[in-house]
Amino acid sequence: MRRYLHRRALVAFVFLGLAVSMASTAADYGIKAVAKGLEYPWSLAFLPNGEMLVTERAGRLRMIRNGELIEYSVNGVPDVYVRGQGGLFDVLVDPDFHTNERIYLSFASGNRSSNALRVISARLEGATLYDVRTILTVTPDKNTPQHYGGRMAMMADGTLLVTSGEGFDFREQAQALDSLLGKILRINTDGSVPDDNPFVGRSDARPEIYAYGVRNPQGIVIAAGGNVWEHEHGPRGGDELNLLRPGLNYGWPAITYGMDYSGAYVSPYTSAEGMEQPVVDWTPSIAPAGMTEYQGAAFPEWQGNLFVAALKEKSIRRLTLAGDKVIGQEKVFTEIDARFRDVRTGPDGFIYLLTDSDSGTIYIVSPR
Repeated sequence: MRRYLHRRALVAFVFLGLAVSMASTAADYGIKAVAKGLEYPWSLAFLPNGEMLVTERAGRLRMIRNGELIEYSVNGVPDVYVRGQGGLFDVLVDPDFHTNERIYLSFASGNRSSNALRVISARLEGATLYDVRTILTVTPDKNTPQHYGGRMAMMADGTLLVTSGEGFDFREQAQALDSLLGKILRINTDGSVPDDNPFVGRSDARPEIYAYGVRNPQGIVIAAGGNVWEHEHGPRGGDELNLLRPGLNYGWPAITYGMDYSGAYVSPYTSAEGMEQPVVDWTPSIAPAGMTEYQGAAFPEWQGNLFVAALKEKSIRRLTLAGDKVIGQEKVFTEIDARFRDVRTGPDGFIYLLTDSDSGTIYIVSPR
């Protein structure tokens, strides 16, 4: 009983210490819909010619051209396993797209009894994918359609970070270095492993692992200053924003501020030696599902802020940073009253929002 009270006091202290600042933002903005009627849109990416690519969880890759959603979908997308949380996830445009025309897609592959997160590289010509190459398949496979992770980000050195969930029923795999479940993975764009990954050369660890001990990470951003920010869903409480460092253990499920859905403890511990603490713990859960660092000219007062899409809270969290610390939080764009799956900064400096619905909408936030 004493340990129970101590744990609850710790949770209360952390939550109160990171209470949301309700101070109003100084930015004056307008919001308008860019595209409607998307089936659970998951991610958005921008092509050099001004077109946009949108993934629908149902397995379609769509295009927005001249502000209009193209009726047909892109050809050549591999078969996608669509069930539960499974489907087509992230889309990423290669920084050298103007010369190599390559994009990257993450998605659930397989079937009910054996499925996994997969990442492919492909060449996009017009509205068709060519030269499709599988560059990552997470192992071991699983028989649950939950907790895939699936976000991607390109590092300054051209390597690719991929978030991998622990499959819900396989939480212990997040601590196992011979498994790719519950990890942040780092690969080259051809699928090979960078020589400087932290576990390269160890016989007891997978060389693709960049960091480990994560639950269901659905946001990853490489900030302008080089910091790698990651967020993940907790169970009942314990959503986390983490500052990633190579080789470090972020604790799940050995430590957590969340409770199991049954009301039981996942773990009685919120800290342990050799395991990192989150920069922010969101309890109660906000269900973070996408993230961007704002670097643009349209809203200079938001420069360097993190924006986090929240499903359950129906908000975007704007986080003000001071170095490695979050010093302020604010809920923004709540007037839309929708579950947000993703938030992106466009090359025009505007902010793009994706709502999580079977009739989802992409909104654009621009100055008035």
